[in-house]
Amino acid sequence: MFDVEERAVPQSSADEEKTSPTQPFPVAPPPLVRQQLSVKDAWGITDADRDACRERLAGLQSDGIFTAPSVQGIAAMPGNLGGMNWSGGAFDPQRQIYVTNVNNLAMEVHLIPREKYLPQEQAAEAGKFRGDVSPQHGTPYGMSRQAILSPQGLPCVPPPWGELVAVDLAKGTIRWHVPLGSAVKLDGKRFTVAGTPNLGGPILTATGLVFIGASMDDSFRAFDVETGQVLWTAQLPAGGQATPMTYQENGRQYVVISAGGHGKLGTTLGDSVVAFALP
Repeated sequence: MFDVEERAVPQSSADEEKTSPTQPFPVAPPPLVRQQLSVKDAWGITDADRDACRERLAGLQSDGIFTAPSVQGIAAMPGNLGGMNWSGGAFDPQRQIYVTNVNNLAMEVHLIPREKYLPQEQAAEAGKFRGDVSPQHGTPYGMSRQAILSPQGLPCVPPPWGELVAVDLAKGTIRWHVPLGSAVKLDGKRFTVAGTPNLGGPILTATGLVFIGASMDDSFRAFDVETGQVLWTAQLPAGGQATPMTYQENGRQYVVISAGGHGKLGTTLGDSVVAFALP
């Protein structure tokens, strides 16, 4: 059992909003992902991309986790596609290791005064705004949110953008973390990178194998739960944005994953279910 402590957090600048001066933080384990993105942290695959990211971040508030959304705009790190997200994790009760995939991705978030909200919503519906908007009925503000990307469409956060992380629950430490995925495809271009955005969780076998798809390179991998070493990789016919499952038949164990892809993530779309037999 690890302690939780109250720490001071940034306060809201929005009219009519009152935020708590503190929030609870676990003492252990340490954060699994980056929790702040400043101008000096900006990354780009070219100098021009990096400079564009720096310029964009310069206009956004970035005071770490719990930075409250504002009209000016904030760099939320991790964003709503960051951290563990909905992918979940896998637990090894014998080794007391919890394994999960995470995203290091940031979002630009703005509050929109009520009288200015409708044009923003209409722009999103017309495809002129690549992000999410929400009316937040009953409040003085609507909300807009979009990924903080460079002109080429790559995250302004330094890679890896996706990782597989193992937490030692007995010690409250991170046992290992490794990049998850090796390439992203955007507008017909392929970019090699260590660690891609990912969605879809892992499973663990009793022998200490971690199986996961999730990454943007349409691959299915097996990792050593003790070390994080990649032991095996297979190419899927489409994106493996799903959590695998395992079953046994006639004394042999199989691992199966749904390879359907993910529209927003941009992976290959399909309708395959692929099964692999373990040795």
